[in-house]
Amino acid sequence: MTTLTAAAGQERARTLFPGVLACVVVAAASTFLAEHYGAPVMLFALLLGMAMNFLSGDGPCAPGIEFTARQVLRIGVALLGLRITIGQIAELGWQPVAIVVLAVVVTIGVSMVMAKLMGFQSLFGLLSGGATAICGASAALALAAALPAHPGKERATLFTVVGVSVLSTVSMIVYPMIAHAFGLDPRLAGIFLGATIHDVAQVVGAGYSMSPQTGDVATFVKLVRVAMLVPVIVFAVMLTRARTSDGSNAGGPRPPLLPWFVVAFAVLVGINSTGWLPAVVAKSGSDISRWCLVAAIAAIGMKTQLKELASVGLKPVLLMLAETLFLAVLVLALLRWAA
Repeated sequence: MTTLTAAAGQERARTLFPGVLACVVVAAASTFLAEHYGAPVMLFALLLGMAMNFLSGDGPCAPGIEFTARQVLRIGVALLGLRITIGQIAELGWQPVAIVVLAVVVTIGVSMVMAKLMGFQSLFGLLSGGATAICGASAALALAAALPAHPGKERATLFTVVGVSVLSTVSMIVYPMIAHAFGLDPRLAGIFLGATIHDVAQVVGAGYSMSPQTGDVATFVKLVRVAMLVPVIVFAVMLTRARTSDGSNAGGPRPPLLPWFVVAFAVLVGINSTGWLPAVVAKSGSDISRWCLVAAIAAIGMKTQLKELASVGLKPVLLMLAETLFLAVLVLALLRWAA
């Protein structure tokens, strides 16, 4: 039995290897370009992956690409838990945490309503609103992993990642100027940047471009938003299960209430919070998480046709832009109220 299991595992590995290798190569190339040209690595991974979408057709790479887009993605999301600790959240005090929680909840709720009013499924509003409110491309991938499969899911995920990456880069440049214009001190500026800019890298870039204190606060606030992944994913799964049980999603299996990668995320946050984990292990896990997510988005790009992306129209663009502006205005209003 053990021999048969080992043989099956080897055969499975041989089947997946070409596609996984293709995704890793694209991830490496994307990382190189991002480091040398200063653009979001997720955006490079998407573009290069889409340029190689011929690999996802019938051929040796197809199984590995599918595996990377699903399972490697989940591993990357789970390892995000090594980026934060409970102590980091506690250091901020209750006001920034309350602002983050309220901003995330309200932004996702408004996004779902706006999506419905614009003729989309509310789950698309949950996907795009979650990406806007939590942590950009990583949140989009995590939510997509938790939502059930449907014909437009991968296109919606791809569009969300592209949109949030572009908007995050723009906000990294514009939001420090807004902080200056409103006369925010370093702490308040850090809260504003950390609570509004989508991706972690852009938060770090914007924060430390203003001052070390602003960068530290912005990074911690951003990590609080990352921690919101768990309750938001649980909400997404509960919503999906409710729709499945009432027949609106008939034909598909009900997802588990707590996907394994969400449990792993929470467990890793707890372990990282104990201080027992060596710093080199936490950093290595965070780096592996980044590589997994970049490889996964490359795989999603490989699975997407350009004509499908072009067919989304103007309304999704307007939706994501409205979500981004709403989040910025909401956080500024909350900061003024809390001051």
